Amino acid sequence: MAENRKLGMVSEHRNSTLNTLAAQLLWYGRVETTVSRAKEVRKIAEKIITTAIRTYQDEVKVTKSKLNQKGDKVDVEFTNDGPSKLAARRQIMAQLPDLKEIKNEKESKGAYKGRTAEIKHPLVEKIFREYAPKYDKRAEEKNQGGGYTRIIKLGNRRGDDAQMAIIELVND
Repeated sequence: MAENRKLGMVSEHRNSTLNTLAAQLLWYGRVETTVSRAKEVRKIAEKIITTAIRTYQDEVKVTKSKLNQKGDKVDVEFTNDGPSKLAARRQIMAQLPDLKEIKNEKESKGAYKGRTAEIKHPLVEKIFREYAPKYDKRAEEKNQGGGYTRIIKLGNRRGDDAQMAIIELVND
């Protein structure tokens, strides 16, 4: 059985640090950190991606009646999350800190607000819309699960001589 590393922190700080690093990894695709932290972040990120892969296709079509501008009732079809996808989404949201969508350079405040108005949890949306289908397809092609991250060792850090590494999401 694998033992958790303490990383020189109390459990509250350790869990917060690792969850934040996992969120940064899933948002940006790569993070530079120490080797021991990278190995712990790998466990968290792989479990989150696996959870998303198992549930991302669970969707339910719902038809609701709405009033249009003229006051007539119109049936509108929505696609909602199914029970297992909703539970997985809530589990991931409870674990990872919520990151905001990044404002593009030379983008006005109005354009930024318009672009991000519909997205309430951008990191969770990215996990379910981008990573889950991509890694599910990869798992079918290679006939294996897991292996979504890669750790590349860089050498020792100046100052405290800690061994550094880059942890990144696999693209192939």
